[in-house]
Amino acid sequence: MVFKRLLGSLGVGGPTVDTVLDPGAVRPGGTLTGQVHLEGGQADFDIEHITLELVARVEAEHAEGESEGVVAFERFTVGGGFRLAAGRRHSVPFTVTLPWETPVTELHGQHLGIVLGVRTELAVAGARDKGDLDQLSIAPLPVQEAVLEAFGQLGFGFRSADLEYGHIAGTGQQLPFYQEIELTPAPQYAHQVNEIEVTFLASPGGVEVVLEADKRGGLFSGGHDALTRFTVGHHDSRDWAAEVDSWVRQLTERHAGAHGHGGPYAVHDHHGHHPHQDHGGHHRSGPGMGTAVAAGAAGLAVGVAGGMVAAEVVDEIGDFFEGDEEDEG
Repeated sequence: MVFKRLLGSLGVGGPTVDTVLDPGAVRPGGTLTGQVHLEGGQADFDIEHITLELVARVEAEHAEGESEGVVAFERFTVGGGFRLAAGRRHSVPFTVTLPWETPVTELHGQHLGIVLGVRTELAVAGARDKGDLDQLSIAPLPVQEAVLEAFGQLGFGFRSADLEYGHIAGTGQQLPFYQEIELTPAPQYAHQVNEIEVTFLASPGGVEVVLEADKRGGLFSGGHDALTRFTVGHHDSRDWAAEVDSWVRQLTERHAGAHGHGGPYAVHDHHGHHPHQDHGGHHRSGPGMGTAVAAGAAGLAVGVAGGMVAAEVVDEIGDFFEGDEEDEG
């Protein structure tokens, strides 16, 4: 769906812009293609540049609580330097490469509730305006999908997904925010954890998988968080269900055994900070993994899928970003 509006900074009679993305979801690190369609206004205008901006709805934790806002995380100049005659139409095709850490918005075609958009900025005769907004759909990389399906096969279920502003200490994170996919525990772990949060940090060389467990408190101890990290290659092939099960066991058992003497997989936070965020400490990482041949994705039962239906996501991205543009005033 396209959210098209008149270029407000140029007033009535200015050119309009309509960006159309090619259909289908794109993967992180993949190429996004489409066309920017311009329609001339009541006079000739010099188009200085056409810029695409990737934006996301991100949550931020602070002393007063939690708030949401729009974060731009990449910009591409795809055209410009020409005159658009009055009433004439002109199209500019584009091909851009998405950041590897671009969040995943859907799994097997089902939306996860993550709101991403492509906002088109037109610079005309010294005036700039963000004239068009389109929903951006991102499918997981094969190895990300394999890990999520393994969680589903083990009995974990999808709870929610969001984007958190901040940096995960000790990782190669590049973007100013990270994605958390929250899973309900499998029956065999329900007595140990309330939920598992999965974060993928992809790069050209592979994917860092960060796992965080919100652990249940015992009779004489309160609940706490445990965090650990593993690295997998894009073309790894293995028994992912067994692999993920071993990760969860290391996350829960090593953390439990580390009370009082700090194990290599344990991250304790006693100051109210989110353990993912870098507050000056350093999180130890788990072992690196080897590489093999690409793993195919079997069918993850709808256990790790769901979230909003497409129409709700479209309505939300329109309402949210249009409200943001009004705030920018």
